[in-house]
Amino acid sequence: MTRTRTRAAPAPGPRETADLFTTFLTRVTGWVLTVGGGVGTAAAFALILDRIALLEDPAFIPSCNISPLLSCGSVMTSPQAEAFGFPNPLIGLVAFPVVTTIGVVTLAGGAVPRWVWLGMQAGTLGGLVFVHWLIAQSLYVIGTLCPYCMAVWVVTIAVFCYTTLHNLRSGRLPVPPAWRRATSGLATYHGLLVTSWLLVVVALIAARFWPYWTGLLG
Repeated sequence: MTRTRTRAAPAPGPRETADLFTTFLTRVTGWVLTVGGGVGTAAAFALILDRIALLEDPAFIPSCNISPLLSCGSVMTSPQAEAFGFPNPLIGLVAFPVVTTIGVVTLAGGAVPRWVWLGMQAGTLGGLVFVHWLIAQSLYVIGTLCPYCMAVWVVTIAVFCYTTLHNLRSGRLPVPPAWRRATSGLATYHGLLVTSWLLVVVALIAARFWPYWTGLLG
């Protein structure tokens, strides 16, 4: 009886490994855009509904008024809630469905044009700057937190990070090759990048309202 030897499949080379990671990152980006866009749309829609109800009845208590600290009503009635002369959530109602659409197309394996990805890059960068301005205003000027707004903060940071890493990995951004190579390692730890960013925001919230938290424990 003769034995047949099976040869082990050759290990993937550096190029194949890079291609597999690029495919994986594209898939993750698609999911982040799809889920994040959906969450952002829902949060913006809920804020608009509460805003309309508050305009109709000044005594209306929004659904996300949970405590003196977690109070959407205080944020909604602040000047920062209409930074451009109209309610901020209207921006989300327009932008987040676009994010979801691009995410779904990406997951389905469809070809998203380069100009669309570059538009996403510009849009997410603008959203990121605006969100961090709102974070600063909520923490240090208004002094209260809006749960729906915080959901938008998380989504915006995640969508920006994955859009940027995906565009860099795919070579869509006009950056020097050395920068692109440097971001390869960063993309490998994509989850750690987003988690660390969000933990910094959590730390700022904890530090700003530390007397409130300790008061609850006391």
